[in-house]
Amino acid sequence: MAADIEEGSQLVVLASDNHNRFTRDIGGKIVAGLADLIRPSDDLPGAAENGFALECSDAVVDIPRRRDGKSFSQRGTVIVGVQNVGDCGFVHAIKNDTRGRECSQADSRLLIIRGLVRGPCHNAAMEHAERSGSSDLASLTLAEASQLVRSKKVSPVELTEACLRRIEQRNPELNAFITVTADIALDEAQAAEAHIQRGMWLGPLHGIPIALKDVVDTADVRTTAASNLFRNRVPLVDAEVVRRLKGAGAVFLGKLNLHEFAYGASSVVSAFGPVRNPCSTEYSAGGSSSGSAVAVAAGLCYGAVGTCTGGSIRQPAAFCGIVGLKPTYGLVSTQGVVPLSTSLDHVGPMARSVRDTTVLLQAMAPEGASDYTAGVETSSLRIGVPRSHFYDALHPEVEAAMESALVVLKSISKTQLTADLENGLDAINNLSNLLTKAEAYGYHREHVAATPELYQPETLRRILSGAEVGPAAHSGALRELQEMRRSASRIFETVDVLVTPTVPVPPFTIADLLGDQGTLRNKEQLTLRNTRPFNVLGWPTISLPCGRTSEGLPIGLQISGAPGEDATVLALAAAYERVAS
Repeated sequence: MAADIEEGSQLVVLASDNHNRFTRDIGGKIVAGLADLIRPSDDLPGAAENGFALECSDAVVDIPRRRDGKSFSQRGTVIVGVQNVGDCGFVHAIKNDTRGRECSQADSRLLIIRGLVRGPCHNAAMEHAERSGSSDLASLTLAEASQLVRSKKVSPVELTEACLRRIEQRNPELNAFITVTADIALDEAQAAEAHIQRGMWLGPLHGIPIALKDVVDTADVRTTAASNLFRNRVPLVDAEVVRRLKGAGAVFLGKLNLHEFAYGASSVVSAFGPVRNPCSTEYSAGGSSSGSAVAVAAGLCYGAVGTCTGGSIRQPAAFCGIVGLKPTYGLVSTQGVVPLSTSLDHVGPMARSVRDTTVLLQAMAPEGASDYTAGVETSSLRIGVPRSHFYDALHPEVEAAMESALVVLKSISKTQLTADLENGLDAINNLSNLLTKAEAYGYHREHVAATPELYQPETLRRILSGAEVGPAAHSGALRELQEMRRSASRIFETVDVLVTPTVPVPPFTIADLLGDQGTLRNKEQLTLRNTRPFNVLGWPTISLPCGRTSEGLPIGLQISGAPGEDATVLALAAAYERVAS
Protein backbone atom coordinates (compact mmCIF):
# COMPACT_ATOMS: atom_id res chain seq x y z
CA MET A 1 0.00 0.00 0.00
CA ALA A 2 1.31 3.43 -0.95
CA ALA A 3 0.83 4.98 2.46
CA ASP A 4 1.64 1.80 4.36
CA ILE A 5 -1.53 2.13 6.40
CA GLU A 6 -3.08 -1.18 7.37
CA GLU A 7 -6.00 -2.25 5.24
CA GLY A 8 -9.17 -2.42 7.28
CA SER A 9 -8.12 0.34 9.68
CA GLN A 10 -11.24 1.98 11.04
CA LEU A 11 -11.53 5.74 10.77
CA VAL A 12 -13.85 8.45 11.96
CA VAL A 13 -15.13 10.19 8.85
CA LEU A 14 -16.84 13.56 8.95
CA ALA A 15 -18.70 15.09 6.04
CA SER A 16 -17.95 18.81 5.70
CA ASP A 17 -19.84 21.77 4.31
CA ASN A 18 -18.37 24.74 2.43
CA HIS A 19 -17.10 26.34 5.63
CA ASN A 20 -15.44 23.18 6.97
CA ARG A 21 -18.20 22.68 9.52
CA PHE A 22 -18.64 18.99 10.19
CA THR A 23 -22.16 17.83 9.38
CA ARG A 24 -22.19 14.29 10.73
CA ASP A 25 -20.10 11.23 11.49
CA ILE A 26 -20.07 8.30 9.06
CA GLY A 27 -18.14 5.08 9.25
CA GLY A 28 -15.22 4.11 7.09
CA LYS A 29 -12.21 1.89 6.62
CA ILE A 30 -9.11 1.92 4.43
CA VAL A 31 -9.31 -0.62 1.63
CA ALA A 32 -6.37 0.12 -0.68
CA GLY A 33 -3.52 2.42 -1.47
CA LEU A 34 -3.92 4.93 -4.24
CA ALA A 35 -0.97 3.54 -6.15
CA ASP A 36 -3.21 0.55 -6.96
CA LEU A 37 -6.15 2.65 -8.16
CA ILE A 38 -4.92 5.84 -9.81
CA ARG A 39 -4.12 6.07 -13.49
CA PRO A 40 -0.89 7.93 -14.31
CA SER A 41 -2.92 10.59 -16.08
CA ASP A 42 -5.03 11.39 -13.03
CA ASP A 43 -4.38 14.91 -11.80
CA LEU A 44 -3.81 14.03 -8.14
CA PRO A 45 -0.33 15.36 -7.33
CA GLY A 46 1.28 13.47 -4.49
CA ALA A 47 -1.80 11.33 -3.90
CA ALA A 48 -0.25 8.06 -5.01
CA GLU A 49 2.52 8.49 -2.45
CA ASN A 50 0.41 9.95 0.35
CA GLY A 51 -3.15 8.81 -0.21
CA PHE A 52 -5.40 5.82 0.24
CA ALA A 53 -8.88 4.66 -0.70
CA LEU A 54 -11.64 4.73 1.87
CA GLU A 55 -14.72 2.53 1.89
CA CYS A 56 -17.77 3.99 3.63
CA SER A 57 -19.60 1.48 5.82
CA ASP A 58 -23.34 1.19 5.28
CA ALA A 59 -23.77 4.93 5.22
CA VAL A 60 -24.49 7.46 2.56
CA VAL A 61 -21.79 10.04 2.02
CA ASP A 62 -23.48 13.42 1.70
CA ILE A 63 -21.10 15.66 -0.21
CA PRO A 64 -22.07 19.35 -0.47
CA ARG A 65 -21.20 20.94 -3.79
CA ARG A 66 -19.88 24.48 -3.58
CA ARG A 67 -21.11 25.91 -6.83
CA ASP A 68 -24.86 25.35 -6.46
CA GLY A 69 -25.18 24.62 -2.76
CA LYS A 70 -26.73 21.19 -3.46
CA SER A 71 -25.25 17.84 -2.56
CA PHE A 72 -25.08 14.36 -3.97
CA SER A 73 -25.11 11.10 -2.05
CA GLN A 74 -22.90 8.14 -2.74
CA ARG A 75 -22.18 4.77 -1.20
CA GLY A 76 -18.93 2.95 -1.80
CA THR A 77 -15.27 3.82 -2.17
CA VAL A 78 -13.99 7.37 -2.03
CA ILE A 79 -10.41 8.15 -3.04
CA VAL A 80 -8.77 10.67 -0.75
CA GLY A 81 -5.37 12.28 -0.69
CA VAL A 82 -3.45 13.45 2.34
CA GLN A 83 -3.14 17.25 2.54
CA ASN A 84 -1.94 19.38 5.46
CA VAL A 85 -1.08 16.26 7.41
CA GLY A 86 0.07 18.32 10.38
CA ASP A 87 -3.32 20.01 10.75
CA CYS A 88 -4.89 17.55 13.18
CA GLY A 89 -4.74 14.78 10.61
CA PHE A 90 -7.30 16.25 8.25
CA VAL A 91 -7.44 14.43 4.93
CA HIS A 92 -9.34 15.94 2.03
CA ALA A 93 -11.28 13.97 -0.57
CA ILE A 94 -10.34 14.67 -4.15
CA LYS A 95 -12.20 12.12 -6.25
CA ASN A 96 -15.19 9.78 -6.00
CA ASP A 97 -14.24 6.43 -7.49
CA THR A 98 -17.47 4.43 -7.45
CA ARG A 99 -18.94 6.20 -10.44
CA GLY A 100 -15.68 7.67 -11.71
CA ARG A 101 -17.04 11.09 -10.86
CA GLU A 102 -14.33 13.75 -10.96
CA CYS A 103 -14.26 16.43 -8.27
CA SER A 104 -13.16 19.88 -9.33
CA GLN A 105 -10.46 21.85 -7.52
CA ALA A 106 -13.21 23.93 -5.94
CA ASP A 107 -14.55 20.79 -4.27
CA SER A 108 -11.31 19.99 -2.49
CA ARG A 109 -12.96 19.86 0.93
CA LEU A 110 -15.61 17.29 0.17
CA LEU A 111 -14.74 14.87 2.91
CA ILE A 112 -12.54 14.96 5.98
CA ILE A 113 -10.96 12.03 7.75
CA ARG A 114 -10.37 12.86 11.38
CA GLY A 115 -8.22 10.39 13.17
CA LEU A 116 -8.20 6.66 13.79
CA VAL A 117 -10.78 5.70 16.39
CA ARG A 118 -8.70 5.66 19.52
CA GLY A 119 -10.53 8.19 21.60
CA PRO A 120 -11.54 11.80 20.94
CA CYS A 121 -9.40 13.86 18.59
CA HIS A 122 -6.65 11.29 18.11
CA ASN A 123 -4.18 12.83 15.73
CA ALA A 124 -4.21 10.94 12.44
CA ALA A 125 -1.19 12.87 11.24
CA MET A 126 0.92 11.38 14.01
CA GLU A 127 -0.53 7.92 13.39
CA HIS A 128 0.19 8.20 9.68
CA ALA A 129 3.75 9.38 10.21
CA GLU A 130 4.36 6.67 12.78
CA ARG A 131 3.25 3.99 10.30
CA SER A 132 4.60 5.38 7.05
CA GLY A 133 8.11 6.27 8.16
CA SER A 134 9.96 9.53 7.77
CA SER A 135 8.20 10.84 4.63
CA ASP A 136 5.59 12.64 6.70
CA LEU A 137 7.58 13.28 9.87
CA ALA A 138 8.40 16.87 8.92
CA SER A 139 4.68 17.71 8.92
CA LEU A 140 4.18 16.85 12.57
CA THR A 141 3.92 19.49 15.24
CA LEU A 142 6.79 19.77 17.67
CA ALA A 143 4.71 18.22 20.44
CA GLU A 144 3.72 15.26 18.25
CA ALA A 145 7.30 14.66 17.18
CA SER A 146 8.46 14.90 20.78
CA GLN A 147 5.93 12.31 21.88
CA LEU A 148 7.16 9.87 19.24
CA VAL A 149 10.78 10.48 20.24
CA ARG A 150 10.10 9.99 23.92
CA SER A 151 8.23 6.74 23.25
CA LYS A 152 11.15 5.64 21.01
CA LYS A 153 8.85 5.09 18.04
CA VAL A 154 10.81 7.64 16.01
CA SER A 155 14.43 8.65 16.44
CA PRO A 156 15.87 12.19 16.42
CA VAL A 157 17.94 11.12 13.41
CA GLU A 158 14.78 10.28 11.46
CA LEU A 159 13.27 13.66 12.34
CA THR A 160 16.44 15.47 11.32
CA GLU A 161 16.74 13.58 8.05
CA ALA A 162 13.10 14.36 7.25
CA CYS A 163 13.67 18.08 7.83
CA LEU A 164 16.89 18.09 5.81
CA ARG A 165 15.10 16.45 2.89
CA ARG A 166 12.34 19.03 3.11
CA ILE A 167 14.94 21.83 3.19
CA GLU A 168 16.62 20.39 0.12
CA GLN A 169 13.27 20.25 -1.69
CA ARG A 170 11.78 23.58 -0.75
CA ASN A 171 14.47 26.01 0.33
CA PRO A 172 15.68 26.80 -3.21
CA GLU A 173 12.27 28.32 -3.88
CA LEU A 174 11.47 29.78 -0.44
CA ASN A 175 14.97 31.01 0.50
CA ALA A 176 14.32 30.56 4.22
CA PHE A 177 17.79 29.28 5.18
CA ILE A 178 21.06 31.15 4.75
CA THR A 179 23.19 28.38 6.28
CA VAL A 180 22.19 24.71 6.66
CA THR A 181 24.32 22.84 9.21
CA ALA A 182 23.38 19.33 8.10
CA ASP A 183 26.43 17.51 9.46
CA ILE A 184 26.24 19.25 12.83
CA ALA A 185 22.51 18.56 13.06
CA LEU A 186 22.94 14.85 12.32
CA ASP A 187 25.72 14.59 14.92
CA GLU A 188 23.49 16.29 17.50
CA ALA A 189 20.59 14.02 16.56
CA GLN A 190 22.72 10.90 16.95
CA ALA A 191 23.91 12.08 20.35
CA ALA A 192 20.32 12.78 21.41
CA GLU A 193 19.24 9.34 20.23
CA ALA A 194 21.99 7.67 22.23
CA HIS A 195 21.01 9.55 25.39
CA ILE A 196 17.32 8.77 24.98
CA GLN A 197 18.00 5.08 24.37
CA ARG A 198 19.86 5.05 27.70
CA GLY A 199 16.87 6.60 29.46
CA MET A 200 18.37 10.10 29.65
CA TRP A 201 15.49 12.04 28.09
CA LEU A 202 15.91 15.74 28.84
CA GLY A 203 12.41 16.99 28.02
CA PRO A 204 10.11 17.84 25.11
CA LEU A 205 12.83 19.53 23.01
CA HIS A 206 15.29 16.66 23.27
CA GLY A 207 16.20 15.52 19.77
CA ILE A 208 13.83 18.01 18.06
CA PRO A 209 15.23 19.89 15.03
CA ILE A 210 14.81 23.67 15.17
CA ALA A 211 16.46 26.65 13.49
CA LEU A 212 17.66 30.14 14.42
CA LYS A 213 17.20 33.57 12.91
CA ASP A 214 20.59 34.58 11.60
CA VAL A 215 21.13 37.36 14.12
CA VAL A 216 21.54 34.83 16.93
CA ASP A 217 25.19 34.03 17.56
CA THR A 218 26.29 30.40 17.20
CA ALA A 219 29.80 29.31 18.13
CA ASP A 220 31.78 28.20 15.06
CA VAL A 221 28.80 28.76 12.72
CA ARG A 222 28.60 32.04 10.85
CA THR A 223 26.02 34.64 11.88
CA THR A 224 25.47 37.00 8.96
CA ALA A 225 22.46 39.16 9.90
CA ALA A 226 21.66 38.76 6.16
CA SER A 227 24.37 41.31 5.35
CA ASN A 228 27.56 41.29 3.30
CA LEU A 229 29.14 43.11 6.24
CA PHE A 230 28.87 39.95 8.36
CA ARG A 231 28.94 37.38 5.53
CA ASN A 232 31.99 35.65 7.02
CA ARG A 233 31.49 36.53 10.69
CA VAL A 234 31.89 33.42 12.88
CA PRO A 235 31.19 33.97 16.60
CA LEU A 236 33.32 32.27 19.23
CA VAL A 237 30.49 31.67 21.71
CA ASP A 238 26.79 30.90 21.59
CA ALA A 239 24.10 33.41 22.41
CA GLU A 240 22.47 32.80 25.77
CA VAL A 241 19.25 31.58 24.15
CA VAL A 242 21.24 29.04 22.11
CA ARG A 243 22.98 27.84 25.27
CA ARG A 244 19.62 27.27 26.93
CA LEU A 245 18.13 25.46 23.93
CA LYS A 246 21.19 23.24 23.70
CA GLY A 247 20.72 22.44 27.36
CA ALA A 248 17.19 21.29 26.52
CA GLY A 249 18.58 18.92 23.90
CA ALA A 250 17.42 20.70 20.73
CA VAL A 251 18.99 19.86 17.37
CA PHE A 252 20.05 22.87 15.26
CA LEU A 253 19.46 22.72 11.51
CA GLY A 254 20.98 26.09 10.65
CA LYS A 255 20.49 29.83 10.34
CA LEU A 256 17.49 31.58 8.82
CA ASN A 257 17.16 34.48 6.39
CA LEU A 258 15.78 37.87 7.42
CA HIS A 259 15.53 41.52 6.50
CA GLU A 260 19.10 42.82 6.66
CA PHE A 261 20.09 43.54 10.27
CA ALA A 262 16.38 43.14 11.15
CA TYR A 263 15.84 46.74 10.02
CA GLY A 264 12.64 46.18 8.07
CA ALA A 265 9.42 44.22 7.83
CA SER A 266 9.37 42.88 4.29
CA SER A 267 12.57 40.81 3.98
CA VAL A 268 13.01 41.85 0.37
CA VAL A 269 16.22 43.58 1.53
CA SER A 270 18.77 40.85 2.22
CA ALA A 271 22.22 40.10 0.89
CA PHE A 272 20.94 36.57 0.31
CA GLY A 273 17.78 37.50 -1.58
CA PRO A 274 14.12 37.89 -0.58
CA VAL A 275 12.22 35.30 1.44
CA ARG A 276 9.06 33.92 -0.17
CA ASN A 277 5.76 33.09 1.49
CA PRO A 278 5.08 29.32 1.41
CA CYS A 279 1.34 29.97 1.11
CA SER A 280 1.93 31.74 -2.21
CA THR A 281 5.49 32.40 -3.27
CA GLU A 282 4.74 35.63 -5.12
CA TYR A 283 3.93 37.22 -1.75
CA SER A 284 6.16 38.56 0.99
CA ALA A 285 6.60 36.48 4.12
CA GLY A 286 6.87 39.65 6.20
CA GLY A 287 9.80 40.38 8.43
CA SER A 288 12.17 40.72 9.79
CA SER A 289 11.94 37.10 11.09
CA SER A 290 10.69 35.92 7.71
CA GLY A 291 12.99 32.92 7.37
CA SER A 292 11.88 31.70 10.80
CA ALA A 293 8.19 31.93 9.90
CA VAL A 294 8.66 30.32 6.49
CA ALA A 295 10.79 27.46 7.79
CA VAL A 296 8.16 26.59 10.39
CA ALA A 297 5.19 26.98 8.05
CA ALA A 298 6.79 24.91 5.28
CA GLY A 299 7.83 22.08 7.60
CA LEU A 300 11.55 22.71 7.28
CA CYS A 301 11.87 22.62 11.09
CA TYR A 302 9.59 22.10 14.10
CA GLY A 303 10.19 25.48 15.65
CA ALA A 304 12.36 28.54 15.27
CA VAL A 305 13.80 31.46 17.19
CA GLY A 306 12.91 34.95 16.00
CA THR A 307 13.57 38.48 17.18
CA CYS A 308 11.13 41.35 17.36
CA THR A 309 11.66 45.11 17.60
CA GLY A 310 8.42 46.38 16.09
CA GLY A 311 6.51 43.23 15.15
CA SER A 312 9.15 41.05 13.54
CA ILE A 313 7.91 37.83 15.15
CA ARG A 314 4.15 38.36 15.02
CA GLN A 315 3.80 39.97 11.58
CA PRO A 316 5.59 37.18 9.65
CA ALA A 317 3.83 34.60 11.82
CA ALA A 318 0.50 36.11 10.75
CA PHE A 319 1.51 36.24 7.08
CA CYS A 320 2.66 32.60 7.07
CA GLY A 321 -0.13 31.10 9.20
CA ILE A 322 1.86 30.04 12.26
CA VAL A 323 2.13 31.06 15.92
CA GLY A 324 4.66 33.65 17.07
CA LEU A 325 5.19 34.95 20.61
CA LYS A 326 6.93 38.16 21.67
CA PRO A 327 7.50 37.54 25.38
CA THR A 328 7.56 40.18 28.10
CA TYR A 329 10.49 42.53 27.53
CA GLY A 330 13.61 41.04 29.10
CA LEU A 331 12.17 37.58 29.78
CA VAL A 332 14.32 35.90 27.12
CA SER A 333 17.92 37.05 27.04
CA THR A 334 19.18 39.08 24.07
CA GLN A 335 22.81 38.42 25.01
CA GLY A 336 24.66 37.34 21.88
CA VAL A 337 21.93 38.59 19.53
CA VAL A 338 22.87 41.23 16.93
CA PRO A 339 20.83 44.25 18.10
CA LEU A 340 18.59 46.62 16.22
CA SER A 341 17.27 48.68 19.14
CA THR A 342 18.27 47.42 22.56
CA SER A 343 15.38 49.23 24.25
CA LEU A 344 12.80 47.46 22.09
CA ASP A 345 14.42 44.16 21.03
CA HIS A 346 12.78 40.91 22.12
CA VAL A 347 13.68 37.27 21.42
CA GLY A 348 10.85 34.76 21.10
CA PRO A 349 9.63 31.40 19.76
CA MET A 350 7.79 30.62 16.52
CA ALA A 351 6.02 27.31 15.89
CA ARG A 352 3.00 25.62 14.31
CA SER A 353 0.85 25.53 17.45
CA VAL A 354 0.46 27.38 20.73
CA ARG A 355 1.54 24.26 22.60
CA ASP A 356 4.76 24.07 20.58
CA THR A 357 5.41 27.76 21.17
CA THR A 358 4.94 27.25 24.90
CA VAL A 359 7.42 24.38 24.97
CA LEU A 360 10.00 26.56 23.24
CA LEU A 361 9.43 29.50 25.57
CA GLN A 362 9.87 27.26 28.60
CA ALA A 363 13.31 26.27 27.38
CA MET A 364 14.29 29.81 26.34
CA ALA A 365 13.24 31.48 29.61
CA PRO A 366 15.69 31.68 32.53
CA GLU A 367 15.87 29.26 35.44
CA GLY A 368 13.11 29.94 37.92
CA ALA A 369 10.66 31.31 35.32
CA SER A 370 6.99 30.41 35.52
CA ASP A 371 5.76 27.04 34.32
CA TYR A 372 4.18 28.22 31.08
CA THR A 373 2.97 24.71 30.27
CA ALA A 374 0.78 24.52 33.40
CA GLY A 375 -2.08 26.54 31.89
CA VAL A 376 -4.31 29.29 33.26
CA GLU A 377 -8.08 29.30 33.73
CA THR A 378 -9.53 31.38 30.89
CA SER A 379 -13.29 31.46 31.54
CA SER A 380 -13.04 34.45 33.87
CA LEU A 381 -10.64 36.51 31.79
CA ARG A 382 -11.75 40.04 30.91
CA ILE A 383 -11.05 40.55 27.22
CA GLY A 384 -10.43 44.12 26.12
CA VAL A 385 -11.13 45.11 22.52
CA PRO A 386 -9.31 48.38 21.63
CA ARG A 387 -11.43 49.43 18.67
CA SER A 388 -9.71 52.79 18.30
CA HIS A 389 -6.66 52.59 16.01
CA PHE A 390 -6.26 48.79 16.02
CA TYR A 391 -9.51 48.13 14.17
CA ASP A 392 -9.42 51.21 11.93
CA ALA A 393 -9.27 50.80 8.13
CA LEU A 394 -8.97 47.02 8.18
CA HIS A 395 -8.95 45.06 4.96
CA PRO A 396 -12.51 43.64 4.64
CA GLU A 397 -11.38 40.02 4.92
CA VAL A 398 -9.23 40.79 7.96
CA GLU A 399 -12.19 42.56 9.54
CA ALA A 400 -14.51 39.60 8.88
CA ALA A 401 -11.99 37.13 10.30
CA MET A 402 -11.55 39.23 13.43
CA GLU A 403 -15.26 39.54 14.08
CA SER A 404 -15.54 35.75 13.80
CA ALA A 405 -12.60 35.35 16.16
CA LEU A 406 -14.23 37.63 18.72
CA VAL A 407 -17.32 35.41 18.62
CA VAL A 408 -15.16 32.38 19.37
CA LEU A 409 -13.43 34.21 22.21
CA LYS A 410 -16.84 35.16 23.61
CA SER A 411 -17.58 31.46 24.01
CA ILE A 412 -14.35 31.04 25.98
CA SER A 413 -14.61 34.09 28.23
CA LYS A 414 -17.93 35.86 28.53
CA THR A 415 -16.52 39.30 29.34
CA GLN A 416 -15.56 41.53 26.41
CA LEU A 417 -15.04 45.23 27.00
CA THR A 418 -14.03 48.18 24.88
CA ALA A 419 -10.64 49.26 26.21
CA ASP A 420 -8.36 51.77 24.55
CA LEU A 421 -4.78 52.55 25.44
CA GLU A 422 -4.27 55.64 27.58
CA ASN A 423 -1.21 56.73 25.63
CA GLY A 424 -1.71 58.13 22.16
CA LEU A 425 -0.64 55.77 19.41
CA ASP A 426 1.13 58.60 17.59
CA ALA A 427 3.29 59.19 20.66
CA ILE A 428 4.08 55.47 20.92
CA ASN A 429 5.05 55.21 17.26
CA ASN A 430 7.14 58.37 17.37
CA LEU A 431 9.02 57.02 20.35
CA SER A 432 9.59 53.72 18.56
CA ASN A 433 11.00 55.50 15.53
CA LEU A 434 13.34 57.70 17.55
CA LEU A 435 14.73 54.86 19.67
CA THR A 436 15.20 52.55 16.69
CA LYS A 437 17.02 55.21 14.67
CA ALA A 438 19.29 56.26 17.53
CA GLU A 439 20.20 52.79 18.73
CA ALA A 440 20.66 51.26 15.27
CA TYR A 441 23.00 54.11 14.32
CA GLY A 442 24.86 53.71 17.60
CA TYR A 443 25.61 50.05 16.84
CA HIS A 444 26.55 50.60 13.18
CA ARG A 445 28.29 54.01 13.35
CA GLU A 446 31.83 52.71 12.82
CA HIS A 447 30.83 50.17 10.18
CA VAL A 448 28.87 52.60 8.01
CA ALA A 449 31.79 55.04 8.15
CA ALA A 450 34.35 52.42 7.16
CA THR A 451 32.54 50.13 4.70
CA PRO A 452 29.18 51.58 3.66
CA GLU A 453 29.28 49.60 0.39
CA LEU A 454 28.76 46.35 2.34
CA TYR A 455 25.22 47.37 3.30
CA GLN A 456 22.16 47.14 1.07
CA PRO A 457 21.34 50.73 -0.01
CA GLU A 458 17.96 50.84 1.75
CA THR A 459 19.44 49.54 5.01
CA LEU A 460 22.25 52.08 4.82
CA ARG A 461 19.73 54.89 4.32
CA ARG A 462 17.75 53.83 7.38
CA ILE A 463 20.82 53.50 9.57
CA LEU A 464 22.22 56.88 8.55
CA SER A 465 18.91 58.55 9.44
CA GLY A 466 19.80 57.92 13.08
CA ALA A 467 22.75 60.29 12.93
CA GLU A 468 20.32 63.16 13.45
CA VAL A 469 19.29 61.88 16.92
CA GLY A 470 21.65 63.34 19.50
CA PRO A 471 22.51 61.94 22.96
CA ALA A 472 20.14 64.31 24.75
CA ALA A 473 17.19 63.29 22.58
CA HIS A 474 18.01 59.62 23.11
CA SER A 475 18.25 60.01 26.89
CA GLY A 476 14.93 61.84 26.93
CA ALA A 477 13.32 59.10 24.86
CA LEU A 478 14.53 56.46 27.33
CA ARG A 479 12.94 58.35 30.23
CA GLU A 480 9.72 58.71 28.25
CA LEU A 481 9.78 54.99 27.50
CA GLN A 482 9.91 54.03 31.16
CA GLU A 483 7.09 56.40 32.07
CA MET A 484 4.98 55.19 29.16
CA ARG A 485 5.42 51.57 30.22
CA ARG A 486 4.33 52.41 33.76
CA SER A 487 1.28 54.45 32.82
CA ALA A 488 0.01 52.24 30.00
CA SER A 489 -0.15 49.19 32.27
CA ARG A 490 -3.03 50.80 34.16
CA ILE A 491 -5.33 49.41 31.48
CA PHE A 492 -5.01 46.03 33.16
CA GLU A 493 -6.98 47.29 36.15
CA THR A 494 -10.11 46.79 34.04
CA VAL A 495 -9.12 44.05 31.55
CA ASP A 496 -6.79 41.06 31.56
CA VAL A 497 -5.87 40.89 27.87
CA LEU A 498 -6.27 42.93 24.70
CA VAL A 499 -7.35 41.35 21.40
CA THR A 500 -6.57 42.94 18.04
CA PRO A 501 -5.79 41.95 14.47
CA THR A 502 -2.08 41.23 14.14
CA VAL A 503 -1.82 43.02 10.80
CA PRO A 504 -4.53 45.24 9.27
CA VAL A 505 -3.90 44.07 5.70
CA PRO A 506 -2.78 40.90 3.88
CA PRO A 507 0.84 40.70 2.71
CA PHE A 508 2.05 42.64 -0.30
CA THR A 509 3.51 40.88 -3.31
CA ILE A 510 7.28 40.86 -3.57
CA ALA A 511 7.02 42.60 -6.94
CA ASP A 512 4.97 45.38 -5.38
CA LEU A 513 7.50 45.89 -2.59
CA LEU A 514 10.49 45.92 -4.93
CA GLY A 515 8.80 47.95 -7.64
CA ASP A 516 8.91 51.27 -5.82
CA GLN A 517 11.63 51.54 -3.16
CA GLY A 518 10.34 55.00 -2.27
CA THR A 519 7.15 53.52 -0.80
CA LEU A 520 8.70 50.40 0.76
CA ARG A 521 9.04 51.80 4.27
CA ASN A 522 5.48 53.15 4.30
CA LYS A 523 4.15 49.74 3.31
CA GLU A 524 6.22 48.08 6.03
CA GLN A 525 5.00 50.59 8.62
CA LEU A 526 1.39 49.81 7.67
CA THR A 527 1.93 46.11 8.34
CA LEU A 528 3.53 46.92 11.72
CA ARG A 529 0.80 49.35 12.80
CA ASN A 530 -0.80 46.96 15.29
CA THR A 531 2.36 45.27 16.54
CA ARG A 532 4.78 48.13 17.25
CA PRO A 533 2.93 49.53 20.29
CA PHE A 534 3.48 46.30 22.22
CA ASN A 535 7.22 46.34 21.62
CA VAL A 536 7.34 49.84 23.03
CA LEU A 537 5.23 48.82 26.02
CA GLY A 538 7.13 45.55 26.50
CA TRP A 539 3.98 43.44 27.00
CA PRO A 540 3.75 39.74 26.11
CA THR A 541 1.96 39.41 22.77
CA ILE A 542 1.15 36.44 20.56
CA SER A 543 -0.10 36.04 17.01
CA LEU A 544 -1.97 32.94 15.90
CA PRO A 545 -4.00 32.10 12.80
CA CYS A 546 -7.68 33.07 12.67
CA GLY A 547 -8.59 32.66 9.01
CA ARG A 548 -7.52 33.13 5.41
CA THR A 549 -8.28 35.53 2.63
CA SER A 550 -10.06 34.46 -0.55
CA GLU A 551 -6.60 34.01 -2.08
CA GLY A 552 -5.58 31.62 0.70
CA LEU A 553 -3.32 34.04 2.57
CA PRO A 554 -3.34 33.65 6.36
CA ILE A 555 -4.82 36.21 8.77
CA GLY A 556 -3.51 36.64 12.32
CA LEU A 557 -5.18 37.26 15.67
CA GLN A 558 -3.08 39.12 18.28
CA ILE A 559 -3.50 38.66 22.04
CA SER A 560 -1.58 40.91 24.45
CA GLY A 561 -1.34 40.81 28.23
CA ALA A 562 0.15 42.61 31.20
CA PRO A 563 3.92 42.54 31.76
CA GLY A 564 4.87 39.12 33.14
CA GLU A 565 1.55 37.55 32.19
CA ASP A 566 2.97 35.45 29.37
CA ALA A 567 1.17 32.38 30.76
CA THR A 568 -2.20 34.14 30.55
CA VAL A 569 -1.59 35.16 26.93
CA LEU A 570 -0.56 31.62 26.03
CA ALA A 571 -3.55 30.10 27.83
CA LEU A 572 -6.12 32.22 26.01
CA ALA A 573 -4.36 31.59 22.69
CA ALA A 574 -4.41 27.85 23.34
CA ALA A 575 -8.10 27.97 24.27
CA TYR A 576 -8.91 29.88 21.08
CA GLU A 577 -6.87 27.43 19.01
CA ARG A 578 -8.74 24.46 20.48
CA VAL A 579 -12.21 25.91 19.96
CA ALA A 580 -11.56 27.45 16.55
CA SER A 581 -10.08 24.26 15.13
